[in-house]
Amino acid sequence: MNAQLATTLGCAPSRARDRHALVLLGTGMVGGALLRLLDTRALSTLRLVGAANSRHQQTEPARLADRALRERLRTSGDPRDDAALLATLDASGATHRVLVDASASSELAQRHPHWLARGYHVVTANKALNGGSLSGWRALDAARASGAHYGDAATVGAGLPVLSALRRARACGDRVLGIEGVFSGSLSWLFNHYDGNRPFSALLREARTRGYTEPDPRTDLSGEDVARKLLILARGSGFALERADVQVESLVPPALRSLTLEAFLEQAQTLDAVIAERHARAAARGHVLRHLARLDRTGRARVGLAEVPAMHPAATLRGTDNLFALRTTRYRERPLLIQGPGAGPAITAQALLADVLAIG
Repeated sequence: MNAQLATTLGCAPSRARDRHALVLLGTGMVGGALLRLLDTRALSTLRLVGAANSRHQQTEPARLADRALRERLRTSGDPRDDAALLATLDASGATHRVLVDASASSELAQRHPHWLARGYHVVTANKALNGGSLSGWRALDAARASGAHYGDAATVGAGLPVLSALRRARACGDRVLGIEGVFSGSLSWLFNHYDGNRPFSALLREARTRGYTEPDPRTDLSGEDVARKLLILARGSGFALERADVQVESLVPPALRSLTLEAFLEQAQTLDAVIAERHARAAARGHVLRHLARLDRTGRARVGLAEVPAMHPAATLRGTDNLFALRTTRYRERPLLIQGPGAGPAITAQALLADVLAIG
C-alpha cells in the first residue's frame, strides 16, 4: 500500500493537515461504496478512524486500511461500542470530527441531535429522523443551531441537488407552492419499463436481481420510503407535516404484507392483474402510469400511482431516474426541474463524501 493511501485511511499517525476525522456507522451497500471511494481518492485532509456495522467495529489504523474491511467486519472486530468510537474521534486531533451514518437504523438516527449538540458533525443517508416524526425533526432542527454541520443530501434523490436548491430558494425569500415528482429509483425503473407485455411480477423480480429494489421489494412498493422523502422536502419547504398527513397508496395487497419474503416472492403474481388493469385504463386515455409524490400549496401530500399524459416530465424518464419539480413564487409558470439517477450505492456514497468535504 502506498504511503499516501495509508495516510488517507488511517495507517499513519494524525498530522496537522488531518482536518476531518471520520467514523463510519453502517457498512452495508452504501457504507461499502463509501469505503471504496476512500480507497481510490487521495483525500489528504480526511482520515478514517473508525468503522462499524451493527455488531462489530474497528478502530485500528492498519485494519481500517484493509481493502477487505467491510467483509472482515461481518465476522470479526471489537464488539460495537459507540462510546469507544466517539472517544476515538475525540482523540484524533482533527479539526472536524464527523460521524457518517450510512445505516437505516431508526435507533441510530435518534442520536443525531445529541451528537450535533456535542459538537460532532453528522453526515447521513438515514431518513429515519428527518423523515420520521415531527417531534424528531424539530429536535434535529434545534440541534443544528449548535453550529455543527448536518449533511443530509443523500437522504433525498441519492445526492441530486434537491435539498440544496430548495434551501437556497427559501433563503432568498422564495416560497414553495408545490412539489411533484418520482422519488424512488426502483419504482421509476419498474414503471418506466412496464408496458403490459411482461407481467409486473416478472419485472419486479428482475429489478430485485439487478439490485434496484430493497432486498424485500415491499419496502419500495409500500410507498413508505417515498413518503419519508416527501416529508423531508415538505418540512424543508415550511410545512409542519406528520406522517399521518401524507396519503400513501401501498401497492402491496393486505394479504401479502405479513408473509415471509420467500412467500411474498412466490405469490408476487397477485400484483399482475391489478397493475395490468390500471395500465390499460391509462393507455386508453393516452397516458402512462408513474409513481408520484405530490405536495400542494396547502400542504396536502400524496404518494402513489398516477396517470400522466405523454408530455408530462415523468413520462419520459429512463432507467432509475428520479424527477423533482419545484414550483415556487419565482418558478410559478415553469417549475424548476431536477432529474437524474436516484438510486445506487455509488452515487449515494458520493453524496455522503461530498457532504463530508463541504464541512469547513
